Amino acid sequence: MDNLPSRKTVLRAALAVPAAIVAAPTLARSSTDIPPLTPACDDGDDPTPPQMEGPYFKPNSPRRTSLVQPGTVGTPLKVSGYVFGLKCLPLANALLDFWQADNNGAYDNIGYRFRGHQFTDAQGAFSLTTIVPGLYPGRTRHIHVKVQAPNRPVLTTQLYFPGEPRNNTDALFDRRLLMTVRNVGGRREAAFDFVLNVSQ
Repeated sequence: MDNLPSRKTVLRAALAVPAAIVAAPTLARSSTDIPPLTPACDDGDDPTPPQMEGPYFKPNSPRRTSLVQPGTVGTPLKVSGYVFGLKCLPLANALLDFWQADNNGAYDNIGYRFRGHQFTDAQGAFSLTTIVPGLYPGRTRHIHVKVQAPNRPVLTTQLYFPGEPRNNTDALFDRRLLMTVRNVGGRREAAFDFVLNVSQ
């Protein structure tokens, strides 16, 4: 029984069938610090773990799926995935608010560069176009995000990159929040599925 795929794995595969006709192959899990599922979503499992907001969050970010602007410097990155409830059902119209450092490890605290929010589609899917964030003292690479199902509490957490040397020294790093990342030419593609504390 332990070798059977989880409900989330089956659901995610079913939701992705139309896109699979034109999409690239499934992301490979090659790094030793990537957990089997990120995060797992079997009935009764815990939701995605929260993490601190940090000092750089700004409300009222613009609605957009791309944080890349003309002249943006950095390694292109696409992050995609789904938002699920505790019963592994996809959550439509869930809010995702992203913010991150630029290529030099700096946050824009005046404007809204590398900040933006979006909503999941009818299948619970989201997609973000950005760059790989730069490093700054004391932290490994990460992307901040707030996720909220309609009229439910907000999950504040952070997403991490596998294979980063600073993963071993960052006190906030949590393996359960590792994205699955692969290199595609000169860019990267990442995947992560959120599980919210919502009874569906």
